Amino acid sequence: MRIAIHHKPGTFSDEWLRFCKLNEIDVKIVNCYDSDIVNQLSDCDGLMWHWSQTDTRAVLFAKQLVYSLESKGLSVFPDSNTSWHFDDKVGQKYLLEATGSPLVPAYVFYDKRQAKEWVKQSSFPKVFKLRGGASSVNVKIVRNKSMASWLIRKSFGRGFSPVHKINRLEDKFRKFRRSHDIKDLVMFLKGIIRLLSPSYDDRMLPREKGYVYFQDFIPDNTFDIRLVVIGKRAFRLKRLVRENDFRASGSGNFTFLKEGLPLEYLRIAFTLAGKLKLQSGAFDFITSNGKIMLLEVSYGFISDVYKTSSGFWDSDLNWHEERFVPEWFIMEDFIAGIKQKRII
Repeated sequence: MRIAIHHKPGTFSDEWLRFCKLNEIDVKIVNCYDSDIVNQLSDCDGLMWHWSQTDTRAVLFAKQLVYSLESKGLSVFPDSNTSWHFDDKVGQKYLLEATGSPLVPAYVFYDKRQAKEWVKQSSFPKVFKLRGGASSVNVKIVRNKSMASWLIRKSFGRGFSPVHKINRLEDKFRKFRRSHDIKDLVMFLKGIIRLLSPSYDDRMLPREKGYVYFQDFIPDNTFDIRLVVIGKRAFRLKRLVRENDFRASGSGNFTFLKEGLPLEYLRIAFTLAGKLKLQSGAFDFITSNGKIMLLEVSYGFISDVYKTSSGFWDSDLNWHEERFVPEWFIMEDFIAGIKQKRII
C-alpha cells in the first residue's frame, strides 16, 4: 500500500505523517498544485489532502480534482461526498433539506425582487450569512426589515468581501485576552498588519454577490454543541457564545465535559454522518424549545483542541475514556477503506 499525502505544516497532514511513520506505511509526499498531480499519483492507492476554505488556490480546483481521482478508482480524503458542500451554506441547505435533517430553517434568493417580497412577509430577527466563512465570520443578526433590505441591496449590488477583517481581528484579541499567550499576541499583531496589508489569499477571494441567505434566529442559546463524527467515533465540544453576542463558533470558550450531553445528539450526528456518507463531519447543533437543530456541517475542524479531551463515544453510544488523535481516526478509516477495495 502506498498513500500520497499533500503536506502542509499546521494541517491534518502533520499527524497523518506521524501515524504512517509509526506504523511503517509507505508514503509519497505530493504537491496537489502541480499540473501533473494525476500523473504523480499513478503508483499510489490514495490521496490525502487537508485543504482549507481560505486557500484560494485549493478552492479553485480541489473538488474537481477529488471527483476526477475517484473516477480513476483512487481513494481520496476528503472524498466527494464529504467535501462537495464544504464551506457552502447554500449547498448544505439543499442537501440537509433533501435528507430530512433538522436544519434551522434557511432561505436563499437569487432574485432581488423575490428577496424583498419575502422580507415584507417575514418576522425578525433573522440571521444573515454568506455561503462561506469559518468561526462565524460573515454572520450577523438582522434585527428588522430595514436592515434586511439594506443587506439585499448590497447582495445584489457591490456585494460583500468574503473576509471580515474586523471580526477576525476581534477574535484574535479575544483569544489573547483569555490565554495571555505570546503566540496569541503575535497572531493578534499580525491581524493588525493584515488590516493594512491583506494576504495573497484575501486579495484573490472574489466578492460574494448575486444571492442572499438568511436563517431563522433561535434565541436564548448560550452555547452550541459541536459533535465531530469520524467513522464509528464521535467527540464533542460545548462552545459558549461570545460575550454580548449570539455566536458560539470561533468564541474559543469551550468545555469537553461528557456529562449532561443527551444521547439524542449522538444518535442524530451518527445517523446524519451515515446518511450523508461522510468520512468526517463536524456538526454544529443548538436547541429550540427542547428540539435539537442543526446549523451547519464541515469536514474540517481544529483538531488540536480535542487532543486534551478525555475520550470519545462509539457508534453504540458507549464512552471510551482515553486520549486520542482525531487525524489518526481518519487515517485508520482511510487505510481500512483501501484494504476493503482490494478484497472486493
